[in-house]
Amino acid sequence: MSQELYGSRTLQVGDCHHVDLPMRWGDADPLNHMNNTVYFRMMEEARMQMLYGSAMVLPSDQGFILAHASCDFVRSFTYPCDVRVTHKVTRIGRSSLETDLILGKSDDDTGPYAQGRTVMVWIDYGTNRSAPLPDQVLRALAAACVPAAQA
Repeated sequence: MSQELYGSRTLQVGDCHHVDLPMRWGDADPLNHMNNTVYFRMMEEARMQMLYGSAMVLPSDQGFILAHASCDFVRSFTYPCDVRVTHKVTRIGRSSLETDLILGKSDDDTGPYAQGRTVMVWIDYGTNRSAPLPDQVLRALAAACVPAAQA
């Protein structure tokens, strides 16, 4: 992976990734509220769009694993709506990447409907141990995110 492919900017604390995802009819319970498991699916889909949207070329022997995911439910989404999922980078470690998540309605700026946190760890699959985050991965993710100064 070359610097020209991803650019020279590297991922920074405060960088954000936003994606709008539709709540599907089948995501709702009988009261028309989004089922609690769907919040995690929305967070997962947004995370995958961030990773795949970066166009990084992953080595076959290394990659991210999800080490932690949490969610605090603030208020209910009701069908139909579009959910805006925002990942905000809060920490970049030697082998880990931590993000805070905000789930809100795309057309509602009155505050979050849910808040979460994830920790992803870069793993060497052969040794099943953490490995240093490659610079090219941090550059690829930076290209998929809004810089902190603009977020």
